[in-house]
Amino acid sequence: MHSIYAMLVAVFMFALMDTAMKLLSARYPAIQVAALRSLSSLPLVAAYVAWRGAFKGIFQVRWSMQVLRAVLGILMLATFAFGLKKLTLAEAYSIFFIAPALITAMSVLFLKERVNPARWTAIGVGLCGVLVVLRPSGAGFLTIGGLAILASAACYAVSAITARILARTDRSEHLVFWLMLMMAIGASAMAAPNWVAMGMADLPLLCGLALSGFIGQLAITEAFTKGEASSVAPFEYSALAWGVGLDWLLWRALPDGFTLLGAAIIIGSGLYLIRHEKEHVESEHP
Repeated sequence: MHSIYAMLVAVFMFALMDTAMKLLSARYPAIQVAALRSLSSLPLVAAYVAWRGAFKGIFQVRWSMQVLRAVLGILMLATFAFGLKKLTLAEAYSIFFIAPALITAMSVLFLKERVNPARWTAIGVGLCGVLVVLRPSGAGFLTIGGLAILASAACYAVSAITARILARTDRSEHLVFWLMLMMAIGASAMAAPNWVAMGMADLPLLCGLALSGFIGQLAITEAFTKGEASSVAPFEYSALAWGVGLDWLLWRALPDGFTLLGAAIIIGSGLYLIRHEKEHVESEHP
């Protein structure tokens, strides 16, 4: 259950981070927003690693996979920031909900985890809810914003599996540190030619981006390194509630009928997964 609580905290923090990214993406290029997210959190990550005494052995990591995860992280942030320009938070999250199903499938293929038919069915029902949100005609899906969010979800799913594999040999602090450092360097280098100077009015947003991103990254790393990916991933569905609330609070945007119907299906499947996971744990530990 510890990994599930960690995921719920991560989802809330990332909802706040995504709100800051959406506000910033209206004024800055998507790749610059990705760079700002990494640069702003890097000092906090370095301080955390120092506090944990984890700089010892910091270079003893699996470099090829660390670099792969950083590349995926840059692509994930840049495409998500771009998609947020075109979509509401609720719409973006609904498309991003494809990621848990991708993680579950990959966990079976690469991690040899076992997923029973009941969990496959519940995840399938959740995906049907995503399709409802995207509209039966597919018009809500085949947009440049929707495709950007889909690409971001695919990068995230591969990154989550990579983190799970890296956790077998590398410390979680090292995973967070190298991810932030490499993303900061890579995204900044890509954004440099078209960098837009920041105004003082955006500094509070930058601070919020740093804190929420830092806490969220620690929590999600904890979730995927301490729990089975196929069990933890479905709890990301809770992001939809935060997305709807933040959309209304900041932009007075409410989801339409298709989004509400899809959300009901997604939340129903998520509640079933929570109940099934609890019964599974209790059966193993009477």
